[in-house]
Amino acid sequence: MPTMLWLVYLLSVSTLALATEWIDYPADGTATLTHYTLPDGYIASCGCTGDSTRYPTVAMSQFAYGSSTAYGPGCGRCFKITLLNTYTASPPFIPNVTKSVVVKVTDLCPVGGAGWCSATPGKPNQGGQYINFDLAWPSVAIPDDFFPSDEAFYGYTDFGVWNVTYQTVDCLENWAGAKKASALGSVDDGSSVCCPANPTGSANDTCPSFSDDNGIPPDTATSAGDASALTVPNIGHSLLPLYSLFVLSFLCSGYLVE
Repeated sequence: MPTMLWLVYLLSVSTLALATEWIDYPADGTATLTHYTLPDGYIASCGCTGDSTRYPTVAMSQFAYGSSTAYGPGCGRCFKITLLNTYTASPPFIPNVTKSVVVKVTDLCPVGGAGWCSATPGKPNQGGQYINFDLAWPSVAIPDDFFPSDEAFYGYTDFGVWNVTYQTVDCLENWAGAKKASALGSVDDGSSVCCPANPTGSANDTCPSFSDDNGIPPDTATSAGDASALTVPNIGHSLLPLYSLFVLSFLCSGYLVE
């Protein structure tokens, strides 16, 4: 195969490989739930205001979140999460009380090895689920005893992973932070952040995928937001398709020959 055609073929394949298929999850369903530490006032992947950390928030597994970096369609969405039973404990612990919390997605839980956030459209996580919610906990917004336990039987109180149900809910009607203006919206940092107060799926109020580079996000900035703590997202992968197309154009113009 001539050198130029071979290079065109390789670049075409690499460009197509960058196209990402995200998980199209139902409005209500089951998932796994883990927890992680999110500092008070921290500006996470979506760029939601620091005050959002004072209310229940979660990171969402990458392929459901809809982006591999910065913001995605999951940003700002609200879910009612209800604990069912533990996954890792033997025998499984089934609580005698029903615990629920309404959370807002403010962060990305990235794919990594066999981690709980590593489900793809074709393969669930080790709990058999396609979504993992990583709850920001401990938190001033959630009681310390939110997770039931039986220390006398198991010898510990933190089971780590739970099976849960989730329901998509209206943020303004159900999320505790909705009544606090400074907890809604994103910090003022242009097109690198997106945190809708109440996304509905419309392009007017729902974030595109940053890593797909497929559009300008709606303006979700609020005067309460301070971008000083925001880290610059890694946009290297999102620029690769453009770079590949540029090289293809260069090749096809005849500047590179055998």
